[in-house]
Amino acid sequence: MAALAPDIEIAQGAKLKPITEIARAIGISEEDLELYGKYKAKVSLDLVRSARSKPRGKLIYTTAITATPAGEGKTCTAVGVTQALGKLGKKVMACLREPSLGPTFGIKGGAAGGGYSQVLPMEDINLHFTGDIHAVTSAHNLLSAMVENHIKHGNELGIDPTRIIWKRVMDINDRQLRQIVVGLGGSANGLPLESGFDITAASEVMAILCLADGISDLKRRLANILVAYTYDRRPVYARDIGAVGAMTVLLKDAIKPNLVQTLEGQPAFIHGGPFANIAHGNNSIMATLTALGLADYVVTEGGFAADLGAEKFFDIVCPQYGIWPDVVILVASIRALNHHGGAAKDKLAETNLTALRAGCSNLRKHVENIRKYGLPLVVAINRFPSDEDEEIEVVREFCADIGVRAALSDVVARGGEGGIELAEEILDALEKETPSFRPIYDSSMTLKQKIEALAKEIYGADGVVYSPDAEKALAEITDIGGGSLPVCVAKTQLSITDDPALRGAPSGWRLTVRDVRPSFGAGFVVALAGKMMTMPGLPKRPAAVDVDIDESGKITGLF
Repeated sequence: MAALAPDIEIAQGAKLKPITEIARAIGISEEDLELYGKYKAKVSLDLVRSARSKPRGKLIYTTAITATPAGEGKTCTAVGVTQALGKLGKKVMACLREPSLGPTFGIKGGAAGGGYSQVLPMEDINLHFTGDIHAVTSAHNLLSAMVENHIKHGNELGIDPTRIIWKRVMDINDRQLRQIVVGLGGSANGLPLESGFDITAASEVMAILCLADGISDLKRRLANILVAYTYDRRPVYARDIGAVGAMTVLLKDAIKPNLVQTLEGQPAFIHGGPFANIAHGNNSIMATLTALGLADYVVTEGGFAADLGAEKFFDIVCPQYGIWPDVVILVASIRALNHHGGAAKDKLAETNLTALRAGCSNLRKHVENIRKYGLPLVVAINRFPSDEDEEIEVVREFCADIGVRAALSDVVARGGEGGIELAEEILDALEKETPSFRPIYDSSMTLKQKIEALAKEIYGADGVVYSPDAEKALAEITDIGGGSLPVCVAKTQLSITDDPALRGAPSGWRLTVRDVRPSFGAGFVVALAGKMMTMPGLPKRPAAVDVDIDESGKITGLF
């Protein structure tokens, strides 16, 4: 099979429809659009409200086996299934997250799908898009500035400068800024304090944007952000600083879903960008609920594997809004399974049936996990050009042996046509199977019980080990009323464990929680596991090295 052209060349060669035409096909009038050029637009909050009052379509949730350097193709599959359902004459929309500039210029490159299964305009989506992520950055950092300004001008609240927990964010990978000292240079520049930067995707403001169901809820959540403690150990919130109104103003446009299109002309919302390894990893609930009122079928995806984005959707998002998927797509690739079976990183494309069969242990674990939630499931075998028929057959046979539906997906090379088999299997599952959704843990459980449930039931650990800092934080969070909140575990995406070097589905290990952070505005508690960082660094050769633009404005090297 001939090699495909680079994703960006395929995207640049596509003929886009005006976004007004895409909107009209899904029942959105031009009056409800705020145009950002010809090919992208925000939809009005009036449209959001009206769409949510309509009967809901079917929700198709896309997740994957544990991430590997070889790739699994989750976003490609979500877009490809959307295109395939469109070819079958279904009224369908996609709902995806906005790419962060961190991975775009870091190790991953673009994040708008790939090959002939993309959302467009690809360059805009991967870069500044409609400015949502910048708005989150500004709102977050405004609160940082106002907290420290309060201390500078008399500190009426009695904030302990050593107990400010609200840091800063930026949308670029910069390890140099993980820990910094601010306020140097004399009293005119403020008080010297320890601070640091997270990536914007890890900001609680980003999580709030994606979990809020309107302006009023956005303000309520922003008000509940815990920013510091006083000298006498009382919590200080964003509402105490007086920042809520201004932060909401900065987010007034960012809260509106962004409408774009697939390469084959199906509508897609791209809205919100939390990472699944350090945040809750799903697009905005406003986009998803709006799409469910506009389309008969909505295809969405969660970040990384089913133990990350999917788990957080099921345990954090679904209980809040009383929704759950009607069917789940679990994406696996031959290369990724070879990796989990122990194949060398430079030989993942070579036929190795022994490694392939061994790697299916990771697939089995994710299938078992999704079944624990009571959800119908289809495994998508995402085909790469180098895959042999006998390799595909091994995975099909494995899926048959464990009693799970499976279908081939060839959407990267063939677009929607290559997703017809998978789409038909999904439609059959929707017709014949009914979800009996249940979260892994109950809100009445303690934070430790919730973490232990995730560790044992989802990650396959024998138990949990807590650092002294984590023990102290858990007690403090519980004391100030956070004990009933769900838990968002921040851990490596490269293993189902907290150790990125462990492949497959390891047993006989214990999850290590080194710290716990409150995200009261978002409505969850973040447990930092293993060595997971909330500000990534750049690799030795960043993807940014290959990105360029010529005199005509044509961008190259963007995936």
